[in-house]
Amino acid sequence: MLERLRTADDGPLLFIREALVSALAVLAVGLLLFAISGVWPPMVAVESGSMEPHMHRGDLVFITGPERYAPDAAVSGTSVVTAETGAEVGYRTFGDAGSVIVYDNPGVGGPPIIHRSMLWVEAGENWYDRANPDYMSASNCEQLAHCPAPYDGFITKGDNNPRYDQVSGISEPVRAEWVQGVARVRIPFLGWVRLTLASTMSSATPMNPVPVPLEHVPSPAEPAGSNHVAAPSLAA
Repeated sequence: MLERLRTADDGPLLFIREALVSALAVLAVGLLLFAISGVWPPMVAVESGSMEPHMHRGDLVFITGPERYAPDAAVSGTSVVTAETGAEVGYRTFGDAGSVIVYDNPGVGGPPIIHRSMLWVEAGENWYDRANPDYMSASNCEQLAHCPAPYDGFITKGDNNPRYDQVSGISEPVRAEWVQGVARVRIPFLGWVRLTLASTMSSATPMNPVPVPLEHVPSPAEPAGSNHVAAPSLAA
């Protein structure tokens, strides 16, 4: 039977053999990417435009584990370099200083978000004094919802958004354990495969509307909103 499967030139046996070869190839690529990245899935599809012009909706982004390949300038215990530190040491990724991270705030519904790490703040810190006033909507720390910092974490921002995530209500300061990965390589357009499949599946499955808390709705001044990502299937 194995010999017939190996030598078949047509018919069902040829189809089965080609399907098996394809599945094994996909599995091998997946295992290789996992070995390099240390995280699963190793690729995410960008779902919105808040990281433009450096990332676009439909891009496929290869990520590595939050503690892998840490540069000297990274926050201790992570491989994340903030934009503040990156500007000082010349560390740039995706067109600007600092690392782009994928994080998932467990207290906020929806898929993970891919934004740039801007600052690392410590519990009780008045981070308003270190922040860029262009990305704020307050004149002092007391007017911010998360200042002083309630705990150690990252202040984040979409490159195409006018405000920090922690100012616009997208997320509280991002704890290190919420970081799922660090973006490394962008592959244009390939993420559309995953997004199209996800859209088709969601439209085919009726769902009841879910109310969104007001504090998590981006303001009208932020048309790009938060840049969510979808974990693509290996075939994508």
